[in-house]
Amino acid sequence: MVNHQRKKGAADAKRGKIFTKLIKEITIAAEIGGPDPESNPRLRTAIQAAKGMNMPKDNISRAISKANKDSSSYQETTFEGYLPQGIGIFVECLTDNNNRTVSNVRAIFTKHGGSLGTNGSLSFLFDRKGVITVPKGDLDPEEFELNIIDAGVEEIELSDDVFTITTPLEDFHSVQKHLEGMGIEPESAELQRVPNDTKVLTVEQSLQILKIVDHFEDDDDVQNVFHNMEITDEVIAAME
Repeated sequence: MVNHQRKKGAADAKRGKIFTKLIKEITIAAEIGGPDPESNPRLRTAIQAAKGMNMPKDNISRAISKANKDSSSYQETTFEGYLPQGIGIFVECLTDNNNRTVSNVRAIFTKHGGSLGTNGSLSFLFDRKGVITVPKGDLDPEEFELNIIDAGVEEIELSDDVFTITTPLEDFHSVQKHLEGMGIEPESAELQRVPNDTKVLTVEQSLQILKIVDHFEDDDDVQNVFHNMEITDEVIAAME
């Protein structure tokens, strides 16, 4: 029972951290592009991500209202560098104290044998793409693919009864609108930095990298972490 409670506590804490990051993104998106998701693609994406995590509507509304009431002092900043075994990593942050964020991120790189690079140094490793997931449900895969491919889809893959749709950055929102027109509610829709090429490590090395990724994600200022390590079936099994 104690173990169950501890696990539940850890899960609740992680969920709380995710909610905090999502609220921050909704607030800054509403601040930059206005409170109407129809005319603000970034806000629409942030709300979609929040819905995908089952965030209550009240929380979403409050985050949008906060942007209207008082201008937050959040600023966006990114960090690029290498972790052990030559794994490239891209860290996206939203912060109200840049010195603190730089110090914390640099400390994680240093402590775990990584090296922080200059901005743009890893741009060749990652492409910004839209990634949308849609539950298969009653959809006919062939029909669905034919219906959506012309909207700007780069790749569509069906696995475990979930379609994963990849789009170029510039077509991300038109694909979302197309799905909306079809009456389809995505499970998630977000912009990601997708690696052009991935590196396969041993299971032990991979778990070491994922622990470092966890350290970054645990920082309150960090919104997203992307890397170019291949997550193999063996690594997934070891994580479970």
